[in-house]
Amino acid sequence: MPPTFVRPELLATVDWVAEQAPRSSVRILDCRWRPDLTARRLFAEAHIPGAVFLDWMTDLIDPEDPTPLQLAGPDRFSAAMARAGVGDGMTVVCYDDTGSLYASRVWWSLQTYGFDSARVLDGGWPAWVASGRPSSTAQVAPEPATFTPRLDPRRRLSTADMRGLIGARSVEVVDARNPSDFAGQQGDSPRLGRLPGAVNVPAVLLTAEDGQHFLPPDQLASLFGRAGLSRDRRIVVYDASGIGAAKVAFALALLGYPDVAVYDAGWAEWGARVDLPVNR
Repeated sequence: MPPTFVRPELLATVDWVAEQAPRSSVRILDCRWRPDLTARRLFAEAHIPGAVFLDWMTDLIDPEDPTPLQLAGPDRFSAAMARAGVGDGMTVVCYDDTGSLYASRVWWSLQTYGFDSARVLDGGWPAWVASGRPSSTAQVAPEPATFTPRLDPRRRLSTADMRGLIGARSVEVVDARNPSDFAGQQGDSPRLGRLPGAVNVPAVLLTAEDGQHFLPPDQLASLFGRAGLSRDRRIVVYDASGIGAAKVAFALALLGYPDVAVYDAGWAEWGARVDLPVNR
């Protein structure tokens, strides 16, 4: 028997989505995103039937936070979910076309607010197209839903939280950026380098050669095992802005790591603070 994920229910297949999509208790979120803001046009041109477009940067981000791309507060978040038709007791499937980066970010955001019944479509939109299943151009107006935010403070850490954990033997810190950023050879922040004690597991390595499907369980486990991660310790993941970090957190959840958090502000804040320690 080939190895399986500890939590396979977190990863939806195309077949599962096609079968379950018609159910009123299932909401599909199109999480595709483009820096030039053309993702909504892509959605209008073609999407999984029944899907609702969600602009994570507009809907799920706190516009008042001085650090960019920070998770929205409970009121703003729950209002966005209600508009998307995501309510208590439902099942959500997130997909994108960029290696599940943004789908994983939405998944982690839902988890942070206590919504556990969320999945990521393995292979995303490209897998749906490759399967030959029909697409849609219909703009679905979902019934407004009631989303009750139940913040889980262990899933999202602040800079103050992170500073208190540096050097703790019970915590392992994972840097999800590319190796050159991790090594302090390049970067966009005032300072280059990494958090003290961090190990490097680039988010880009979690998907297969097609860039969309997650690696098989044994390969993912080997990747994290080589980094020295232990299921007995708390794991905190960060990158520049919490996007790749959320993807790593999702992969760790698939493998059954029980205590994984994201340092949301990441290097965007840590690298700009001269009072915080840096390794290079």
